[in-house]
Amino acid sequence: MENDRVEIAGATEPKKEHHLLKVLGPMHIWGLGVGIVLVGEFMGWNFSIGKGGTLGSILACWIVGILFITLIMINTEIGSVIPEAGGQYAMAKYLMGPLVAFNIGLMLVFEYVMLEAADSLVVGTILQSLNPAVNPLPYVLLVMLALTYLNYKGVHATMNLNFVLTAIAFITILVLLFAMNVSSVTTSLVHLGDSLSGLPFGIIGVIGAMQFAIWFYLGIEGTALAAEECKSTARSLPIGAIVGMITLLIGATITWFVCSSLISPTELGKSTYPLFDAAKVLENPIVTASLFLGTVLACIASANGCITDASRAWFSMSRDTLIPDTFAALHPKYKTPYRAILFLLPIAIAFGLAGLYTGLLDQIVTFSIQSALIVYLIVGIMMFKFRKMYPMGTIDRGYTAPLHPLPAIVLIGLVGLTIFGMYFGYWINLVAGFVFYLAASLWFTLHRYKFIDFHKFISTGKDWPRPKGY
Repeated sequence: MENDRVEIAGATEPKKEHHLLKVLGPMHIWGLGVGIVLVGEFMGWNFSIGKGGTLGSILACWIVGILFITLIMINTEIGSVIPEAGGQYAMAKYLMGPLVAFNIGLMLVFEYVMLEAADSLVVGTILQSLNPAVNPLPYVLLVMLALTYLNYKGVHATMNLNFVLTAIAFITILVLLFAMNVSSVTTSLVHLGDSLSGLPFGIIGVIGAMQFAIWFYLGIEGTALAAEECKSTARSLPIGAIVGMITLLIGATITWFVCSSLISPTELGKSTYPLFDAAKVLENPIVTASLFLGTVLACIASANGCITDASRAWFSMSRDTLIPDTFAALHPKYKTPYRAILFLLPIAIAFGLAGLYTGLLDQIVTFSIQSALIVYLIVGIMMFKFRKMYPMGTIDRGYTAPLHPLPAIVLIGLVGLTIFGMYFGYWINLVAGFVFYLAASLWFTLHRYKFIDFHKFISTGKDWPRPKGY
């Protein structure tokens, strides 16, 4: 049929199908978003104690929570209109053009691949913490290989697993909360009242703590990357993302409360597994075992979601010819972007080995966070352009962000503040990251741009309406 064929260089060829299966619902979106993020409540966030003190840590947690609330509002409005894999990449594709889309796609891939490596590494090292004779390397590789195989086989089973793992991990946090006693709560209040441990560096400490408070929420924006695989994008994406954000806000506050109640600020600020260490303080074997299980499951769920999101971003870039179209192939049986999934595996393993043998895991995670923050900044800018190109009433929206342009202004401002906070201790990483993406942009502009097939670039998704004033 005519609609099933496209003209290429004067010849007529069958049109290749590169569309993912629509099998996901709100539950799966919740499991994807929260699953990636929940590991940040089991590790990493507590370094904000060293930067801003106990009170500064929770203030940074809530301030960064506002950042992500505005991000989810914007993400969900634009994402519910663009039911196409790639999330923020797909948004930039339609709103900002090839160069910005390429950069965002690259940033998303690095954000999630590096987080996958960090999550897998933690599984190995926490097992080693039980017995120093344990070699973490086999467990790091086992987690990556097993989850890659699961993603290769199909997204529906993958997200079902993520939902179960994430729910169990979240329940273990509640187990620790209800196992606490009155004296523990009193200890927490004492820490808040102590100027040295509560807010030792004032507002600057709070800004510095925002870099690590972002661990409570980093990755929730990945819900939009599965938009094309939702049965109803307009329903699944808003419900899954908004409920996921509420879950994370509650979980973050509980995590801070129980850990600051059970562990002294000095020890908490340098703990590798704060929730697990807090559980050990209670000397209850059931609670300790629960939090050990929760930490491992949270890491596995996060790594699993990272593989899903990174491969969708890489697949989308390839499908749109921003990178070679080799990675746009779908598995003939499972309908998964299997080449993208397999291609990113050795990259994740390389980062994992680097973190394991060099001790530079914090450097890897910092680059991941920086990549995410730049994406958030561009999302805020895209919101202004989206509302200008498609005013209210001109296009159907599954969700409408209220109070525009306030969410976009708040998002841009808080992202800038967080990047400024990263300067304290990681300014070299910031410079290196910006130089890397500048070099990638030059390569794309001078070399790759001429290979773009603009028909494929803009026509692989739904028919996009012409903007106002076109």
